[in-house]
Amino acid sequence: MEVSGVDSEGKEFNSAQEMWREAIGEEGDETKKTQWYRDGVSYWEGVEASVDGVLGGYGHVNDADITGSEVFLKTLIQERLVNGGANQHLVALDCGSGIGRITKNLLIRYFNEVDLLEPVAQFLDAARENLASIGSETHKATNFFCVPLQEFTPPAQRYDVIWVQWCIGHLTDDDFVSFFNRAKGCLKPGGFFVVKENLAKKGFVLDKEDRSITRSNPYFKELFRRCGLHLYQTKDQKGLPQELFAVKMYALTVDIPPKVHKTRSKTRSNRPQIIK
Repeated sequence: MEVSGVDSEGKEFNSAQEMWREAIGEEGDETKKTQWYRDGVSYWEGVEASVDGVLGGYGHVNDADITGSEVFLKTLIQERLVNGGANQHLVALDCGSGIGRITKNLLIRYFNEVDLLEPVAQFLDAARENLASIGSETHKATNFFCVPLQEFTPPAQRYDVIWVQWCIGHLTDDDFVSFFNRAKGCLKPGGFFVVKENLAKKGFVLDKEDRSITRSNPYFKELFRRCGLHLYQTKDQKGLPQELFAVKMYALTVDIPPKVHKTRSKTRSNRPQIIK
């Protein structure tokens, strides 16, 4: 990836390859790469299992985030799923689910079953508790997987939607591509991915504290291309504080869309995170 970037301490990198060599070592150095992932999980293990905790002290943006996601999701369900999803048993996977914030406030209302995937055990325990009294027999959280994203292989053709929000930045480029390549076979016909993430203005920003990378829009698009995914629709998140990174939503499909829908917005918005 021929894009330049910086880390959270201001160090500049001429390319993503140079950054990854420093962060996870040379190709084949599994020890350093394993430590990268271990340090990322350790960071979140030190965070309070609450909405304010998982949103980095910006719990007040929860409503704006959910509202933006719901508008995007409703349109996609109507356009992509047979009969707009009516009279179907719909299943979603919530990746990087944390304490179940998105499942509780959004996904469980639109899907009959939601599986949660989260590597931090205390967050997943909180999710079980938070969702215990939510939903019904026909709208419920079903499976709670305490597995890192880079190690997870979803069940074949189980999901109508795989929702990936504020977690894919913890994956290296190669593991990013590997995850989506595995997950493509887990979508039902007509199913799709939603990726909602922080955006760097250009190149990338490496956060050395939580071991994550904020990628630019061109960086994401190149990785999606490597995954063999097609961009169906995008939307900018609105209503987040100006000091945060911008946030963008991507709808991605395995099949080639008959028409690519694009929306434009000048509003800056992203998981909320202060620009470093």
